[in-house]
Amino acid sequence: MAVLLSALFAVGKTPPDTMTGVFDERVKSLQVRLDGDNFAAPVVVLGTPDRIVINFDILAEDRDYLRYSLTHCNAFWQPSGLVDSEFLDGFNEGTIDDYRFSRGTTVHYVNYTLSIPNEQVRPTISGNYLLKVYNEDDPDAILLQCRFMISEETAPIALSASAQTDIDYNKSHQQLSIIVDSERAHVEDPFNDLIVIASQNGRLDSETAFRQPLRMQGKRSVYEHQPQLIFDAGNEYRRFEAVSDSYPGMAVERIEYFAPYYHYVLYPDAPRSADEYAYDQTQHGRYFIRNYASDDSDIEADYGVVHFTLDMPEQPGAMIFIDGDFVQRRFDDNSRMFYNHATRRYERAMLLKQGAYNYQYLFVPPGASRGYTAQIEGDRYQTVNEYSVRVYHRRRGERYDRLIGTANCRNDI
Repeated sequence: MAVLLSALFAVGKTPPDTMTGVFDERVKSLQVRLDGDNFAAPVVVLGTPDRIVINFDILAEDRDYLRYSLTHCNAFWQPSGLVDSEFLDGFNEGTIDDYRFSRGTTVHYVNYTLSIPNEQVRPTISGNYLLKVYNEDDPDAILLQCRFMISEETAPIALSASAQTDIDYNKSHQQLSIIVDSERAHVEDPFNDLIVIASQNGRLDSETAFRQPLRMQGKRSVYEHQPQLIFDAGNEYRRFEAVSDSYPGMAVERIEYFAPYYHYVLYPDAPRSADEYAYDQTQHGRYFIRNYASDDSDIEADYGVVHFTLDMPEQPGAMIFIDGDFVQRRFDDNSRMFYNHATRRYERAMLLKQGAYNYQYLFVPPGASRGYTAQIEGDRYQTVNEYSVRVYHRRRGERYDRLIGTANCRNDI
């Protein structure tokens, strides 16, 4: 990944922003999931009834007239350069007509739902897709964009993770072992035609990409004992639940009301880098919309201001970010913790929908482009992490990267 981006910068080109993100402050609670499985990655299998479901809110009294379009991307999430007819059956524009108004909330919003593929837009090839949403009267002003993938699943993947790594043994790292069976995918040269992407807990900043397998076992490519396969072990994600405005939920110290919002003040967090490991069953950075008194939380869960506090001395030159799906895994002003010299703590307040949330703090050293867990959360080999692997194949003469296999696992300690 880093090699590709460095090459683009070397020729004076800035790669377009293709990360899932929100670009209008009215848009909230963007979620991209596999229909029927809230814990699965946003990947559907080509030629099956699988669907991706995109759900989000717009803070407003009335509906917006929304449209969307798709961009096919290569393995590194840069536009493939294909024309619409090469990856779509039909026109590359659809309308979002599934919307509902909030009910019984102090903050009024409209909830939108979109499923892909549908009768308007039907992708025809595998790979990475970027969906962009905009108002029909201003198509150049993108409100939000999100990633999803379509896989052929012709290359079965054996994936495992262990704390017995090439750099330490049951200490602070975990290492992957990947075996890709590419016989059905008709891969001619596994050493040059495949790209493997590995990630931990859905994080994008520490995602790694590599081509060369260590060795071949017949038609199976074996990726082992390579630096890109080693990840910081991290720690279990922190959790809080803001599911009611009547009583404090998990990790909520108190609830206050200052018009027009309820405020959920979380108990102050502290660094855990010196603490002993403590197991906690988390969802690896996911969040789930929920109002405890509602059977339809999509439109009956309210919005409130959540106050995060990290009791930690100022770190000159470094930055600290909140990591989790609810901030789209981005390092920006929305997810950044800012040091308050009056309280001598890092603080962040953000408007969030009622629900159950996973999060952690990432430390970004001066000049770095990725976050680290060691300084705040600590790296504990026992941590239960969720790993995902995607394998892409570019056939001779083709102009796009096929997604031929995906796999997920949790580490086996």
